[in-house]
Amino acid sequence: MTKLFRYELRRVLRGKLFFMVLLVCLGLGWLTLTTVTIRGTAHTAPFSPWSFGDYLSRLLPLLCLGELCLVSVFTSRRERAVQMLTQTAPIDPGRYALIRWGAVLTGTLALWLCVIALAVGFYVSLFGWQDYGALAAPALLTLLPAGLLCLGAGWTLGRRHPTLLYAVMGAALLLCWLPLPQELSFSMGGFFARYPLGLDRLDPAFSVPAALAAARCLWFAAGAALLFHQLFRARK
Repeated sequence: MTKLFRYELRRVLRGKLFFMVLLVCLGLGWLTLTTVTIRGTAHTAPFSPWSFGDYLSRLLPLLCLGELCLVSVFTSRRERAVQMLTQTAPIDPGRYALIRWGAVLTGTLALWLCVIALAVGFYVSLFGWQDYGALAAPALLTLLPAGLLCLGAGWTLGRRHPTLLYAVMGAALLLCWLPLPQELSFSMGGFFARYPLGLDRLDPAFSVPAALAAARCLWFAAGAALLFHQLFRARK
C-alpha cells in the first residue's frame, strides 16, 4: 500500500502540471502580498488573521483550479484507457480510490503550504512578525471546505467523463466570484474584508459568527458526502 501511494504521489508531484500550477500560485501570491495585503484589510495590520485570510481568499480560485488539475491526472482519457488494467490489480477498489485521493490531497496540501510559506516569509522579512499560530484558523476555515468539495465534485464528475471536470472548474470559479451572502460565501473574501468593520475596536481579534461556521461545515460535509458515495460505488 505504501509503495502504491508513493507511486501515485510521484505521478501527481513530478508532472509538469504541478510545477506550472505552483509557479502561477506563487506569482499571484507575491503580487497579492505586495499590492493588496501590504495595505491591510479592513483597517487591520497586513499580518493580521483578517489580512491573511483575505490573501488566501484571493488565491482560492487558483488553488481550486490547481487541485482540479491534479484530479485530472486520474480522470484523463489516457487514464481511462488503462482503467481496465488497473481494475485487475489485486487490491480493493475502495482502498485504491483512497490512495489516489490521498495523493491528490497531498499535492493540494503542498500548494497550500507553499502559498502560506510565501506569506509567512513576507511577514517575517518585512515586519519581523512571528505569531504563526494566529494564521491557523483563517487558513483552515478558508481552504479545507473548498478543498474537500473540489475533490469530491471533481472526482465524481471527472470519472464519468473527463470533460465534465472542466464544468467543475467553471463552477468553482463561479462560486468564488458570485456575490453570495457573507454566510454562504465560498471564497470568504467578503467576510474578511467587511466583518472586522462591524466590530467595536480597531484590528480586532479573529472571530467567526456561528452562521458562517455552520456554512463552512456544510461545504465540507458536501465534499465528504460525494467522496463517501464514490467509495461506496467503488466497493460494490
